[in-house]
Amino acid sequence: MLSSEENLVNNNENHNKTGFKREIFEWLEVIIVSVIVVIVLFTFVFKIVTISGDSMKNTLKNQERIVISNLFYKPKNGDIVVISRNSSNSAQNFKNETCIIKRIIATEGQVVNINFNTGKVFVDGIELEEPYISTPTTVPGDLEFPVTVPEGCVFVLGDNRNNSSDSRYSSLGNEGMVDERHILGRAVLRILPFSRFGVLLDE
Repeated sequence: MLSSEENLVNNNENHNKTGFKREIFEWLEVIIVSVIVVIVLFTFVFKIVTISGDSMKNTLKNQERIVISNLFYKPKNGDIVVISRNSSNSAQNFKNETCIIKRIIATEGQVVNINFNTGKVFVDGIELEEPYISTPTTVPGDLEFPVTVPEGCVFVLGDNRNNSSDSRYSSLGNEGMVDERHILGRAVLRILPFSRFGVLLDE
């Protein structure tokens, strides 16, 4: 027959084992929930995209990896966006290799003009201040300026102006204009390389 002290020791051991099991279960529950949340976020809210090419240099460089989001997104001037560029030029069947990344210069109803002699860009008659460009806009495409951005569309340019296929060319979107529905998301964060890790919302 066990003494009261032995019973107390056994009870304490059982309590400790139960508490340890409960703690492990709680940690597993937190980990599982966290993994599910991350999966949901990166399925429906965020996507990771690898930059291909130098059209956004020096803001974004070739092979850098960024996070984009389309949650409650409404296009506005200055945003860096990823645009679908598959065979139907639609946002369906997203693949990283079929998209391009550009900066929104103007939205629906705005008038864009470019002086290719001076490299200056104007929106609604106002010259843009563009500290982000690596070169002035001196290379024309096949579009004639000024142009008015149609309803539901945006006008985009790459920051590396003389090495970018963008809204200066009729081959992009609808005569150079990109349907807002083809915007996959706005660039919000650079994650690789770690040396250039940072938020992109104010770039």
